[in-house]
Amino acid sequence: MKRLTVLAILISVFKLTVAQAPKYSNAFLGIGVGARAMGMGNAVSSSTNDIYSAYWNPAGLLQTSNKIEIGFMHNEQFAGIAKHDFMGVSFAINENSRAALSMVRYGIDGIPNTLYLMQNGQINYQYIKEFSAVDYALIGSYASKALFKNFSCGANVKIIRRTVGDFGGAWGFGLDAGLKYQAASYLLSLVGYDVTGTFNAWSYQLSNADKAQLLATGNSIPTGGLEITLPRFVFGIARKFNLFKEKLTIQPELNLEFTTDGQRNVLVSSRLLNIDPKIGLELSYKDKIYLRGGLQKIQLAKDLAGISSYQAMPSIGTGFKLNRFAIDYALGNAFNQGFLSMSHIVSVQIGLNTKK
Repeated sequence: MKRLTVLAILISVFKLTVAQAPKYSNAFLGIGVGARAMGMGNAVSSSTNDIYSAYWNPAGLLQTSNKIEIGFMHNEQFAGIAKHDFMGVSFAINENSRAALSMVRYGIDGIPNTLYLMQNGQINYQYIKEFSAVDYALIGSYASKALFKNFSCGANVKIIRRTVGDFGGAWGFGLDAGLKYQAASYLLSLVGYDVTGTFNAWSYQLSNADKAQLLATGNSIPTGGLEITLPRFVFGIARKFNLFKEKLTIQPELNLEFTTDGQRNVLVSSRLLNIDPKIGLELSYKDKIYLRGGLQKIQLAKDLAGISSYQAMPSIGTGFKLNRFAIDYALGNAFNQGFLSMSHIVSVQIGLNTKK
């Protein structure tokens, strides 16, 4: 029943996406990766400095301390129905440049295909087959020092592959670009996602029997098409405060996301300008033990009585670092805000320092 409920939600979201295209295209790339970031409400574009920078801000790769760094993340949503994973590796090219290769996967397996459930007016459950809906993003990243002092820059090349069973899929291509400024205790960043527009070309392979069954059940036959993800931009600022002889540090961060695909229900909402703020906070003891919190998706919502109020999605997390190994945990959508259940995110980092 849970899978059927989630499938109904996905169908509703798909219809909404089609009606308001291209808004929410490639939405799986807006979830975030890494337990550190997700524990801080996804407000990390300025402070990110590890393998997960390949996703958040490729310019941050240049601050990675290890010559080679490997990262993995696992996240489950909708009570474990949706699986969200990340894996990547970054490596130093020289003192002034770095590259990374990473992959994001978001998938739902075991979705019932009820196209042939009704046969000759009778329900026959043996005709139900299962399929998977899976989205992939392969990301190649490059970062280097910029021409100006204390600046670093980076770029991503993204190849998108989305599949719906063996009867539909899409290929896509897009670019990201990031800039980071670091001076004293301040960190500033500007990241552009899908800066040229990310294009997804959909196609379907349906048998004649499938087409006939779709028409017989009052459905239309999908014909494919082009889906475009419009650019969005994130400005970030962070500052680190050192306390107790630098044994304890506190680092708050604010990210402002600007979208270009029409009006959204965000804190600053209009047809011309939409700004979605994200707030994060990280406490560190000797750069070994971490406590984190964050707030995102701040919006005006109505309850069942029709009363409007501001709501937000909080998150909390923790982490532990020992030499070149780090493990982080985050509780997404803490305290069950809205209809989404809480999600548990775990990620690890492994640093490898090869000899010259």
